Amino acid sequence: MPSLFDGASARIEAALEHIEISDDIAQQLAQPDTALKVSVPLRHDDGRMMLYPGYRVRYDTTLGPAKGGIRFHPDVNADEVSTLAFWMTMKCAVMGLPFGGGKGGIALDPKQLSPAEQERLSRAYIDKVADFIGPNADIPAPDVNTNPRIMGWMMDQYRIINRAEVRDVITGKPVEMGGSAGRTTATGDGAFHTLTTLMKRWDRKPDGMTVAVQGFGNAGARFARLCAEAGYTVVAVSDSGGGIYNANGLDLGAVTDVKNSNGSVAAAEGDEFSNDDLVTLDVDILAPAALESVITSDNADRVKARTIIEIANGPIASEADATLNDNGVQVVPDILANAGGVTVSYFEWVQNRQAWYWDAETVAERLESRMVEATEAVAERVEELDIDYRTAAYVIALEKLEAAATARGTSAFFRDSSA
Repeated sequence: MPSLFDGASARIEAALEHIEISDDIAQQLAQPDTALKVSVPLRHDDGRMMLYPGYRVRYDTTLGPAKGGIRFHPDVNADEVSTLAFWMTMKCAVMGLPFGGGKGGIALDPKQLSPAEQERLSRAYIDKVADFIGPNADIPAPDVNTNPRIMGWMMDQYRIINRAEVRDVITGKPVEMGGSAGRTTATGDGAFHTLTTLMKRWDRKPDGMTVAVQGFGNAGARFARLCAEAGYTVVAVSDSGGGIYNANGLDLGAVTDVKNSNGSVAAAEGDEFSNDDLVTLDVDILAPAALESVITSDNADRVKARTIIEIANGPIASEADATLNDNGVQVVPDILANAGGVTVSYFEWVQNRQAWYWDAETVAERLESRMVEATEAVAERVEELDIDYRTAAYVIALEKLEAAATARGTSAFFRDSSA
């Protein structure tokens, strides 16, 4: 089986059937620009000292400083972090953001840590990577199992190390520490704007359409709530503890209350089922919003949804693409659908640098405008080239990377100049 990175980078091959890129960009995208592996020390509450593997990768900085989240998860490894940084490179290019792709993480289970242990871990990680990150080099943000408070601790540690306020070094912070209004809901909001834009193009209405969301975390829960408010029927949601289903639609307020009090949606009212069962439900729209590779060659042929909105990073393994395409499943790719988070992170970075902060309404309007513009561009490329949405998004990303490389001078320029 190919590695996660091999599968992700293979998707460029489909795009290259519709666009030519220079050898310069091809080589740059073949491997990460810079990768750092560290051992993060943590003194546990019981006195134990443990070292945990930590990573930070800058994949490509053709378009600007690296941008990407930090996750705490047992499965974090070098291959995963490199792949996530690659996707961030493509995502920022699709959205027209002045960033390259980065990512980081620590391999451990944060659910086993006390709040004090989480703080010590967060600060220890920044101690290890402080020389690698920076507001003009690499700007981290939240990801799986990290949140605004953790970003605040990390920014504060960077301040301590540098003996100066550097608010633009990290995004996704608490608003009180220089964070942006609207950042917490940005990924879910952005996915919903993408869906709404495409539904208009497809001349479809939400009434009577069913939705299932795999991953009822921050982004998935927000997306589900917006869908319900717009008239979709959200029939199923799940998290790491299991899932629930109601053919008549779930009471998402009650589900959220159960999640907050019990740590999982599985105890909410409804028919219980597994995450594996959710992705094969007979629904109109499936939104995988958890981790990578939940749809693979093993279950792709059993997916019944007409449309998949990738809110997670890489929820569909590359080997499943052909099966879904052959079965007529419209896949709205992660590098477009979940780009709301990095877009508002960009807004936060801009606000930090200007020391001029926008209200929630301004952030929401600018996010919607960006998401609609990017979605329309991808949809137009789909129609122009008669290709799927993922390939169209990669074509646009490669065009922007190629244009930036050409502006600097590619091999062809220097070869022709010396002739």
